[in-house]
Amino acid sequence: MMTGITGTPGTGKTSIAAELERRGHAVVRLTDTVRPYVIEEDCDRQTLVVDVDRWVEEFEPLDGFVEGHLAHLLPCDRVVVLRCRPDILRKRLLPRNYPEEKVAENVEAEALDVILIETLEEHPDEHVLEVDTTDLSVDECADRIGRFVRGELPPSYGSIDWSDYLEVGR
Repeated sequence: MMTGITGTPGTGKTSIAAELERRGHAVVRLTDTVRPYVIEEDCDRQTLVVDVDRWVEEFEPLDGFVEGHLAHLLPCDRVVVLRCRPDILRKRLLPRNYPEEKVAENVEAEALDVILIETLEEHPDEHVLEVDTTDLSVDECADRIGRFVRGELPPSYGSIDWSDYLEVGR
C-alpha cells in the first residue's frame, strides 16, 4: 500500500517521515525523485518548477510512504495531509531563511486549505486523513499515521478551519 504524506512546507512532513522510517517503514522523499522532472528553477522564490504530469506518470508505485508537498498528486492508496496553524507555521518557516514572499505564500496556502483541497480532488474521501501537527509531537503524528494505515483510525478531514487567519492578515 502506497501512502502519501503531504502538506504545506513546514507542517512536519520530513520529520514525521524520518520517524516512520526509524520505525522500519519504507519512505521515499519527493526531493529524491523529482530532479529529472525539473523544468525551471525559480531562484527568487527558492523553488523548483516540476513537470508534475510526467513525474506522476513515471513514478513507480511502492509499498510504503511517499513524503512531499506533491505526494497527494500520486496514485496513493491513502493520503495523510499534515496541517499546522498559520501563526505557528510562520514561526517554523522563518528559520529556513525563505524570502518573506515565500513564507507569506505558504502561510496563506495553509489558511486556504490548498493542499487538502487538491488532495480531495485526486482521492476518495475515505482515503484521506488530515492531521493537525500544531500541538502534537512527531511521535504522536507518526502513531496516528500508523493507525490510519493499519485501518485502526478512520479517515477524517474538514474539522480544521483557519480562515480567521486570512481575515486578520496574520
